[in-house]
Parts: sequence; C-alpha cells; structure tokens
Amino acid sequence: MTIPSSFNAFRIHNDASGYRSGIEQVTLDDLAPGEVVIKTAFSSVNFKDALAGTGEGKILRRFPLVGGIDVAGHVVASRDAGFKEGDAVLVTGCGLSETRDGGYGEYARLQAQWVIPLPAGLSLRESMILGTAGFTAALALHRLLDNRQTPEHGPLAVTGATGGVGSLALDIFSRAGFEVHAISGKADQAEYLRSIGASQVLDRDALATARPMESVRFGGGLDNVGGPMLASLLAQTAPYGNVATAGLAASAELDSTVMPFIIRGVSLLGIASAGTARDIRDSVWQRLGSDWKPAHLERICTREVGLAQLPQVFGGMLAGGSVGRTLVVI
Repeated sequence: MTIPSSFNAFRIHNDASGYRSGIEQVTLDDLAPGEVVIKTAFSSVNFKDALAGTGEGKILRRFPLVGGIDVAGHVVASRDAGFKEGDAVLVTGCGLSETRDGGYGEYARLQAQWVIPLPAGLSLRESMILGTAGFTAALALHRLLDNRQTPEHGPLAVTGATGGVGSLALDIFSRAGFEVHAISGKADQAEYLRSIGASQVLDRDALATARPMESVRFGGGLDNVGGPMLASLLAQTAPYGNVATAGLAASAELDSTVMPFIIRGVSLLGIASAGTARDIRDSVWQRLGSDWKPAHLERICTREVGLAQLPQVFGGMLAGGSVGRTLVVI
C-alpha cells in the first residue's frame, strides 16, 4: 500500500509559542522511528490523553509529539518478520504520546517489540473501546489473582466507577466471578453501573472514614482516584485481601498508616500498565479476547469522536464529566 506524502495528525507542541495542540499535516519522517507502520483505524481517550493534550499534566517527555496512548489498525509496511501487510494490530501505552508519537494520526510508526497481534476474539473497534483503560482493569485483575484474591474474600470495590477503567473493571471483574461494588459520586449513573456488572452502587461516603482501621466491608478492590478514598478502602479491606491502585483522579497523596498491612495482611498492588512486560501484556490481551472479554462494550462506549473533537473531550474529562469510554475514529 502506498503511504501518502502527508496526512492528518493531532500534534502537541511546547515551545516559545506556548503549549498547544491541534490537527496538522505531518509526514512519516516526522514520526518516531519504528519497524511497523500501520494505517490507523481507531484510538481512544484516556485521562492521561486529556492531561497530555491540555498540558494539565506533565506527560510528554519530548516535543512535538502526536498524541494518543492507544492505537489499532492494519499494517501497511513492516521491517519485522513477525508482521506483514494487512495484519490487524494494536498498541497501548509503551511510550506512545510520552516519548514516541502516538495514535492520533491517520498513520502510526511503531516499535515491533510492543505491537500486539489483534486477539482472535476482538475486532479493532472493540480493542480500542478497551484500550489502555481495559488493559489496566484486566492487569489489575491479573495481579489480584496472582496474589491469591478469591471471591470468598468478599466483594471488590471499584472507585471512580463511571470512568473508563472503572466501568471496564466492573464488567471484567464480574465476568471473572467476583461480586463488585461500584463507588461513585454520580447518583444519576446508578442504573448504568448496575447494567455493566455492579451488584451494588455506593456513594463516596462509603469510603469517607479517616480512621486507620474500620470494620471489614470489602474483600479488596481497584482504586482509580487516590487520596482519602484509597486510604479508607485499605482500612475496610478483609484480611489478606488486595487493593490495586491505578489512578489519581482525585489526589496523588496517600495519608494512611501501616495498620491494614501489619494487622490484616492487606496488600497494596501498583498497576503500571504502560511498561508492562511483553509476556504479561500478551497474556492479558489474550484473556481480554476470551474469558475476560467484557459483555457490555457497546454500553460502555458512550461516545465516538474524530480528531477535531478531542479538545472538547479533554476538557469534559478533566472536569469530571466523562462516563464510560470515548472511541476515536480515525
């Protein structure tokens, strides 16, 4: 396939003219080097994308870069024997929109070591409804199970439940046989949360305690917000239960004590999806295409946009107005 001399991409700059982003024409030579070139079909919007696109967070380590930490499409050129023209592939994280050009362009050039062949049970569209958010939720489940979490410990709490990671975690965890309780300040979204896997929907007050230890309420969980809610979840987790931490939508701070850890044996598991080892990455994506595939992807995909709508989406997400997943159609 012939790659055009220039194509559209949503590019982020930070120079003497200030921090800015928008659609511009780029060439393949403008992109970071890589062995695999794909024609992009879909990307997605994650909280990290909103921080990068607006400059509200220090995400990019070099400028300019094409935004988008997720990408899926078909190979149009490859210098790696593992991929051929026409292959359907995806990449999430792995330095995209941080140290390398990302998925918000009509073409992307990628390092072969991070390119994932599309799992048999997923379409390209479904893979990007999942994207980094779905991979993060599934990676959290992988780590919980690896640390001997079972449904017998009790229900798993999911904070920030209406967001992308939270929504997909509700679906994935329930598919894996766990009772899941959604923690959300958006009372008007209770029906949505129940429809995608939550057996109970609890207000944020459920995690409002400031005491170092509370009565056991949860077997463990996944926290996406940080701060006092994470500390409270740890204080209410069952003996030898696990809490995975994957986000800081409310705060990067954690004011807690060692008591849940040394009295109940609770474990706090860090979920760093961007740099996950390739063998674990492959395993998690295979499960996302099979037994962990969410049953409600189309319900969780609440919006589809093009590159031109990204600034509006970023603003709404940072203001806390996002529900579910936003798919970017290239």
